[in-house]
Amino acid sequence: MQTESRAAFDLTDDQRQIGDLAAEIAQREIAPHIAQWDREHAFPRELYTKLNAAGLMGLLVPEEYGGAGADYVSYARAVEEIARVDAGSAVTVSVHSMICMAILKLGSEEQKRRYLPKLAQHDTIAGFALTEPDAGSDAAALRANAKRDGDAWVLNGRKQWCTNGGYSTVMMGMFRTGGPGAGGISAFLVDNDLPGVAVERVTEKLGIHTSNTCDIAFDNVRVPQSALLGEEGTGFSNAMTALTGGRIGIAAQACGILSACLDASVKFAQERSAFGKPIGAFEGISFKIAQMATDLDASRLLTYRAAALYDAGKPFAVEASKAKYFASTAARKHAAEALQIHGGYGYTTEFPVERYYRDAKITEIYEGTSEIQQIIISRAYLGKL
Repeated sequence: MQTESRAAFDLTDDQRQIGDLAAEIAQREIAPHIAQWDREHAFPRELYTKLNAAGLMGLLVPEEYGGAGADYVSYARAVEEIARVDAGSAVTVSVHSMICMAILKLGSEEQKRRYLPKLAQHDTIAGFALTEPDAGSDAAALRANAKRDGDAWVLNGRKQWCTNGGYSTVMMGMFRTGGPGAGGISAFLVDNDLPGVAVERVTEKLGIHTSNTCDIAFDNVRVPQSALLGEEGTGFSNAMTALTGGRIGIAAQACGILSACLDASVKFAQERSAFGKPIGAFEGISFKIAQMATDLDASRLLTYRAAALYDAGKPFAVEASKAKYFASTAARKHAAEALQIHGGYGYTTEFPVERYYRDAKITEIYEGTSEIQQIIISRAYLGKL
């Protein structure tokens, strides 16, 4: 039995249909291959051609720019259903969509016309380049720089852990254009095929093996003035704006992992017997499933609430942090419980719960660690003491 997401929120027909479409494609195009992709650390490039054809890569892009014009709740549903089968594919879609929204919210009309139709319709992928070896949670400490040269900018530096970087057509990158601190950072849209842009290293990770994560070198990369995204000196705030919306996608990814854990645990608890009865009859197992199901509903409610606030044009940053913090914690906790329910089988690659266990941890780290989310949440109540 698969967990029913509608029980946690009053979805519209359109929102439910988009979720159903994502689930159908994930089961057909990802499920038969995910074990091999995970084992080989393969980036399934052809998958995104199919997701693009179904409109899922441009869900949030308005119709005037070639997208589906769907709302954020629909997007969260789609990401969750993809993550239910493969968390790595889900984060590829999530980061791509985050960049689409950054261009929509911050870009000039020329940038919107140039990039959004490609990203929504033309089988292209967007990447994100913020983190550096010495600038992680303290992103304002980044060193990569952009210097004016006539009517252009010249970019130099190294970026680490760039999601989608090796397969993207365009990246949103943050570079220092002024003095120290957040006010000296600007955001740029950088085409990956420009001279001087190079993948230096593909990162081998604990989980989300189907997600491309790499280090990118920018060596005297010349971009036009029109590559600047937003105003000069607003890059840090622009990155934080993008990440705030992106946290809803990561919360939805965590919901998908947790949903898969519950599905697998219920099935195993019903089919596996010990001491003459299904193991689900024992409280040591049934109570784990009860807590898992409760935390899944709570995670969905928090995630869909943040998405609904985004759709309504209301403040949502704190709610997005709550959703990401709670859902990621629950996914990591219950992935471990799902493995425990499966016993020795769970520790083997014959069952997918070991993959859920490996995939879940990253949701507590990227797009703002759990500690960063707690800072955001606590300051909303206490102020900056």
